[in-house]
Amino acid sequence: MVKTKKWIALLATLTLVGALFVGCSNTKSSESSTTKAPTGSAVDTNKSTDKPVDGGTLTFSSFSDIVSINPIFVADTASADAAKFVMANLYDLDRKGNLAAEPWSLAASVPEISADGKTYTVKLKKEAKWSDGQPVTADDVIFTINTFRDPKVGSPGIGQFDKVDKLEKVDDQTVKITLKQVFAPFQYSLFNQLIPYHVLKDVKPEQLKDNPYGKDPAKTVTNGSWKWTEWKQSQYLTFEKDPNYWGQQPHIDKVVYKIYADQNTEVQALIKGDTDLIQAIPVTQVEAVKKKNGLTVLLAPGPQYEYVAFNFKPENFPDKFVPFTGVKTRQAIATALNRQGMIDNILKGTGTKLNAPFLPGSWADPGSAVTEYKYDPAAAKKLLAEDGWVAGSDGILTKDGHRFSFELQYNAGNSRRQQVASVIQQNLKEVGIEVKPKAIDFSSWAENNLTPGKFPAVLLSWSLNNPDPDGEQTFSSKYYPPTGQNMGWYKNEKLDKLWVDGYSTVDQAERKKVYEEVGKEISTDLPYVFLYQYGQPEGLGSRVKYAEDDAPEASLPYGYFFHVQNWWVTQ
Repeated sequence: MVKTKKWIALLATLTLVGALFVGCSNTKSSESSTTKAPTGSAVDTNKSTDKPVDGGTLTFSSFSDIVSINPIFVADTASADAAKFVMANLYDLDRKGNLAAEPWSLAASVPEISADGKTYTVKLKKEAKWSDGQPVTADDVIFTINTFRDPKVGSPGIGQFDKVDKLEKVDDQTVKITLKQVFAPFQYSLFNQLIPYHVLKDVKPEQLKDNPYGKDPAKTVTNGSWKWTEWKQSQYLTFEKDPNYWGQQPHIDKVVYKIYADQNTEVQALIKGDTDLIQAIPVTQVEAVKKKNGLTVLLAPGPQYEYVAFNFKPENFPDKFVPFTGVKTRQAIATALNRQGMIDNILKGTGTKLNAPFLPGSWADPGSAVTEYKYDPAAAKKLLAEDGWVAGSDGILTKDGHRFSFELQYNAGNSRRQQVASVIQQNLKEVGIEVKPKAIDFSSWAENNLTPGKFPAVLLSWSLNNPDPDGEQTFSSKYYPPTGQNMGWYKNEKLDKLWVDGYSTVDQAERKKVYEEVGKEISTDLPYVFLYQYGQPEGLGSRVKYAEDDAPEASLPYGYFFHVQNWWVTQ
């Protein structure tokens, strides 16, 4: 989790499997890109042995608009998807989740790591350039890292680089990064994008977020395979091949990112041929899409999980009374939710229950060490009574004069979450808790609620962006909003220490022991109710083509665009 996790704004199913949040495996094979569906498998007709064709337009879509593609502030899937096309990564990930210097990466080779594990030397490609013709240099690397770790900036990714002690410019293409301590996940912090020193060096740190860089195509200098040419908010974005791109030109001339009102509209657009790729087909529509000639559905476990996050800050409640303070209350909520029913009836069997933020089968999976919460309304009522809740005249529980009633926020347009929120509302009503689901446009939700941590409770997913299980940025009290991703203001001193213990050694066997302790503690104390890991059905139109080695990889973050630089479209 060292790389900033992204909120899943557009998923229809799950995201934590191979390299997700905290505990995804980094050993997943290329078999994970095989087409799978809830009721069987199909052939990936987009794989081709033909010679790639240059030209044409690739259209992909979502039902969420971007917020900003400035790498310092990207914290949502939509923005990260857009940035994928115009911002080159310093390093990329190969199909197994290993750090790699790909032809389109800015780095020339994998980082050199010192024997004590505290110094990383990064070498850039000499030919790498920004879209305005200026070279990508060590100054950009140093400026980006310093910006990430500056508290005045307010980056959600501060935890990726706050262990950096010293940055040295060896020459124009070489940077030496020295850490204050061993930080095992640090290599994945380098799976990141840069910002241009020559463009932003004079902007005050506290003014960067409101700067047009990342929001205005005309003022956003990039360094990726395509350049950003237009953004019609809530409608579409366009990216066009840059004739002056420093690397090998991509085959596709133009990329259009369409934004639809909801998932159902998006699926209809795929069926009609108005979009070539959607990342989240609702599982209820997978079979209908599969039956349409020329469409391929890819479904395999991905790096994401869904959860209900509690807020522990009194100021986020009308009467400053936090109903979630008691651990037995949180355990009661977990016990009252029919998670298996959600998986069976909403996800159509494509999910797996989770009790801690580690993917099943990954090297850090704590297995039986975690507490399992089975659906048991009677047991939930007993826990609530033990924590001091008593039924009021209307059947809703009360405590110290406060009704157990709270708003559960989720993003509008997400049909899966709408259904899950309804189940949560009904399940908790059965034990005396009133839940008020509220759907909010994702862009405004992220800006006004998620980033500042202003909500009673949310239904959301995390998408892990690298294979490391470190979860400090998400659960440690060092990372409260707005400069961290502990958006619920959760504090657990034991867990705070365990996260540090977990990343302070590079020995995987020793780290695994620590994460077993993390699993025990976090599944007992429950800052979240962890719901399930799920599969994200990707839909592809027949125009999209790629070679076997360049096929989408569900186990990776943004794996639906794996090696997109090598894809082509037929006319």
